[in-house]
Amino acid sequence: MEKPVTRKTRLELFIEWREQHIKERQFVLVLSFLVGLGCALAAWILKMLIAWIQSFLTGSFISSEANFLYLVYPVIGIFITGLFIRHIVKDDISHGVTKILYAISKREGHIKKHNTWSSLIASSITIGFGGSVGAEAPIVLTGSSIGSQLGTIFKMPQNILMLLVGCGAAGAVAGIFKAPIAGLVFTIEVIMIDLTMNSLLPLLIASVTAATVAYFTTGQNAMFEFHLDEAFQLERIPYVILLGIFCGLVSLYFTRAMNATENLFGKLQKNWQKLVVGGLILSILIFLFPPLYGEGYDTITLLLNGTAEQDWNAVMNNSLFYGHNNWLIVFLILILLTKVFASSATNGGGGCGGVFAPSLFLGCIAGFIFAHYSNTIEFTYYLPEKNFALMGMAGIMSGVMHAPLTGVFLIAELTGGYDLFLPLLIVSVSAYLTIIVFEPHSIYSMRLAKKGELLTHHKDKAILTLMKTENVVEKDFKTVRPEMDMGEMIGIIATSKRNIFPVVDEEGKLMGLVLLDSIRNIMFRQELYHIFTVKKLMVSPPGRLLYNDNMEQVMKKFDETNAWNLPVVDETGKYIGFVSKSKIFNSYRGMLLNLTAE
Repeated sequence: MEKPVTRKTRLELFIEWREQHIKERQFVLVLSFLVGLGCALAAWILKMLIAWIQSFLTGSFISSEANFLYLVYPVIGIFITGLFIRHIVKDDISHGVTKILYAISKREGHIKKHNTWSSLIASSITIGFGGSVGAEAPIVLTGSSIGSQLGTIFKMPQNILMLLVGCGAAGAVAGIFKAPIAGLVFTIEVIMIDLTMNSLLPLLIASVTAATVAYFTTGQNAMFEFHLDEAFQLERIPYVILLGIFCGLVSLYFTRAMNATENLFGKLQKNWQKLVVGGLILSILIFLFPPLYGEGYDTITLLLNGTAEQDWNAVMNNSLFYGHNNWLIVFLILILLTKVFASSATNGGGGCGGVFAPSLFLGCIAGFIFAHYSNTIEFTYYLPEKNFALMGMAGIMSGVMHAPLTGVFLIAELTGGYDLFLPLLIVSVSAYLTIIVFEPHSIYSMRLAKKGELLTHHKDKAILTLMKTENVVEKDFKTVRPEMDMGEMIGIIATSKRNIFPVVDEEGKLMGLVLLDSIRNIMFRQELYHIFTVKKLMVSPPGRLLYNDNMEQVMKKFDETNAWNLPVVDETGKYIGFVSKSKIFNSYRGMLLNLTAE
């Protein structure tokens, strides 16, 4: 009977046509262009949603009065977001950049479909209602998901799929900030995409496309207006270095405090408990310090454009501090200390957002405080507050993200402050060198690094991270029981192509090994067949691998035991199979060829 002929879909026909007529390298450029368009559209939608919600909720607030609605809006926002995530998305969508890093290192570049829209909706509700987080990490996850879905639809290989994920991240940063160079550098520094000739052009196309569309949709002005009133002078370099160190320490405080606060929220078992605790913390902090409401970009614009006390004092509008102009620095210091708790409470309580905007916000305030306080000390060089506020943005971003070049180019493109390129570099490097002494990994990567799941630019470690233990386990070893006599075991040996025989009990737990080389001298002496049992002949394995061990742990155990084969067991000790060095080397070689395919 003939098999029925199945009709191919239009997509399958197109894929076949593409494989015959368009080279893979050229098609990747087309896909990167589409990714850039998708990222720009998603970034525009997110911006519009946040702006509309914030304008609707706070447009009628009177600046000279404290507004008690600040106590209500954030709680409503994270409550709605929590319901949306639990009942519609039904998946964890927090820590967007961390999820991208995990997808690259452990999921071969595959990101779930819902991430193309779920983070966008959740973050717009969270931030629009006052959540003290940023929209950039969610949009980066959205962009990377767009790249992943396009690569999956057109059945691209793993190395291309990972590149398209990087294109999505680059396009998202470029689209939301109108910063194409920063998008490219961010992907290289943070997402860990290697900069090769094959990856450079697609990343650039995605970034430039997204930024160009963003200019058409939101205008050609820089995201933050900045006018250089006073040029940088070389005499200020020591102060710039000190600012970098200060930013590095603030970044360390932010990173450690956020991790500690998130761990406390993780101990709360019930969602309503997280909502109550997070909502109370967030609403009280925003009521006391209104600049904590939302992304805080209005505060950044004010500090970057203000030139005198009467301009800067507008930061205290809508607060209990309004009119107390001599409290400005105290007010800003309190914001610097409490921002991390507002951001952690937002996400911990059920909201969705990232640390891009908080980093920029804190950096601007840190730079302003540094310069303003320095100017009150006698015998110090005059420091223009707005210039140092700009530098502080680069410093905190470099420290929190461990990405000094991203900090430099992003701030330069955001503000048009290219005239301060040298001090931006100095601050960024100083901040990075300061925090790296205490924290070897960024706020995005430390969770994966602790689990050994972080992809890095170190090629050997990167490939080991991408490899999975389950893919190198060999299960064709014949098992024997401890109560068997040698005669029964010889029958099993005769049907096996292996020279190692795992000994397991009735529950399948590994008890030891019988090595063919160890019994070769007695295995043909039939008079001993019923004298020796497997239990007498077995030896302990030199080591055991757990099925959920990562490849770095596997290689470490091989080095410690100097073995060529090691048994694999689960958490209960049940035997699963063996891993051999030869199998690892073959898998490593295949992975290396796949990742470096030209």
